[in-house]
Amino acid sequence: MGRKLLKEVAGWILLFLIAIGSAKLINEYVLLNVKVPSSSMENTIMTDDRVIGLRCAYLFSEPERGDIVVFPYPDDENVDFIKRVIGLPGETVEGKDGLVYIDGKPLDEEYVKDAIAKDFGPYEVPKNCYFMMGDNRNDSKDSRYWDSKYVKKNTIKGKAYFKYPNFAWLDK
Repeated sequence: MGRKLLKEVAGWILLFLIAIGSAKLINEYVLLNVKVPSSSMENTIMTDDRVIGLRCAYLFSEPERGDIVVFPYPDDENVDFIKRVIGLPGETVEGKDGLVYIDGKPLDEEYVKDAIAKDFGPYEVPKNCYFMMGDNRNDSKDSRYWDSKYVKKNTIKGKAYFKYPNFAWLDK
């Protein structure tokens, strides 16, 4: 009886360790779980919402305009940002008269909270880089204001796919 119990306990411990190891690997290499600390992406993602993203989203494809991505802030890589891809490599991005223009054509953006209050650019996006903006254009620290204006493709950590509200008890 004692030997059988010992085997069963060892089996449960092994199963527990495999589950913990699998969760760690998935969290480290497959999924992102990010808390959004600011209003820069409102009304799409609200302050303190959480976002689940896929780290390997761009392994075999390129970011597309409109994708919401997680990346290290170009001026301080110890801080992660979440923004929307606006300008693609080789494009010229400019803001004037309340609209964003790509290569001289106005961008159709139904997700924007308010029209831009201040003109910017033009900025020409370098090869393998992206121009990022928050949806809350008048309250977003984004490519328009960074010293390093562009996000390199190889620094993008993942693409956001799913948002869920912050449950405060999870942070305790």
